[in-house]
Amino acid sequence: MYDTLLLPTDGSDATRSAIRHANELATTYDATVHILSVVDTRNRFESPSGGLAPDAWAERERERAKEAIDEAAAALSGAIAVERAIQEGTPTEGILGYIDDAGIDMVVVATHGRTGLDRYLIGSVTEEVVRKSPVPVLTASVED
Repeated sequence: MYDTLLLPTDGSDATRSAIRHANELATTYDATVHILSVVDTRNRFESPSGGLAPDAWAERERERAKEAIDEAAAALSGAIAVERAIQEGTPTEGILGYIDDAGIDMVVVATHGRTGLDRYLIGSVTEEVVRKSPVPVLTASVED
């Protein structure tokens, strides 16, 4: 039923819950888990770069993406097939594009639980992925 799962990660603590769910689903369905991290390439005035030079920001984001993928892969069962990918762009568009490109059957993504002003200012990648995804999306909250 689910041969290819997508596990987007930004390396945050919230991702741990999504990793547990992806691990269980992949084990149950003998699925491959595609671990994706998106390097946010918006210019430094549109992203939370803290005023870093654009090249320094992008390089740091690539390092963060690789570390996030490595941590997620290490947390999965050794019997699970894993594909690793780094996309560049905005997180939502990177995730949605990867779903189509890789033939993903289901997305397992964490929610950060932001509310109020934080959610308004930062937005919700997970919410947008849920609304626009052509495949089922399992959302895992920090408490899961």
